[in-house]
Amino acid sequence: MADLTISSTRRLSSGVEIPILGLGVYQIPQGRATEEAVKFALGIGYRHIDTASLYGNEESVGRAVRESGVPREDVFVTTKLWNSDQGYDSAMRAFEASRRRLGLDYVDLYLIHWPVPERREESWRALIELQRRGACRSIGVSNYTVRHLEEVLAGSGVVPDIDQVEFNPFLYQKDLLGFCEGSKIQLEAYSPLTRGHRLRHPLVAEVARRCSKSPAQVLVRWSLQHGLVAIPKSSRPERIRENSEVFDFEISDSDMARLDALGEDLHTDWDPTDAP
Repeated sequence: MADLTISSTRRLSSGVEIPILGLGVYQIPQGRATEEAVKFALGIGYRHIDTASLYGNEESVGRAVRESGVPREDVFVTTKLWNSDQGYDSAMRAFEASRRRLGLDYVDLYLIHWPVPERREESWRALIELQRRGACRSIGVSNYTVRHLEEVLAGSGVVPDIDQVEFNPFLYQKDLLGFCEGSKIQLEAYSPLTRGHRLRHPLVAEVARRCSKSPAQVLVRWSLQHGLVAIPKSSRPERIRENSEVFDFEISDSDMARLDALGEDLHTDWDPTDAP
């Protein structure tokens, strides 16, 4: 793990390479705030930007990518299908709407944002077709539990490249991680910083002091050392930089085990556990 860099990637089941560190733009307003955050991130070496139709800032993300000076093929852009657009035909239309807002010829990763009952199977069929057409390079899901993933694999035989879920030491979904590793699904962590709720936890602070790093950097590094892709969100340049400076240290095995033991089923956003 010590040889990881901001340029490091993981190879997905489709063969596509995804950068292990990305910038999440959830709740960053459309316009200048999003554009400046994305441009700053790309300027310091990020090559992975995660948005969604729900976020309302796809247009700003696309503009920032186009104006960044970084070649399009070097930037990995993710967006997502929202619940009200699920179903085959509506998913196809929603994807085209997202692509128009982004102003990009293709999307690197398209995700089903939530396992909507009775519609997610048709949505997944649409994503498979979009990938077949080359409109998106890779496809996956978000907020899917093991049960939902088993349904996808049994129903289509097509392995999702990604399952993007809330994941951090306080929501250490060990069974889900094991299932994904065994099924060749890359797990991706959103809210790896617990949305700030546990940055002052004594153990996190202790490990941070020992590593001469910040608590946020310890949490990002923890995700990376578990083999995850991490997409910490921030609009502040100093935080975006801080979250990227996680490649010059390593958390010891003993401290990783102690952090793993912090699990308390802390959901700071959506909890898909009981989603039918």
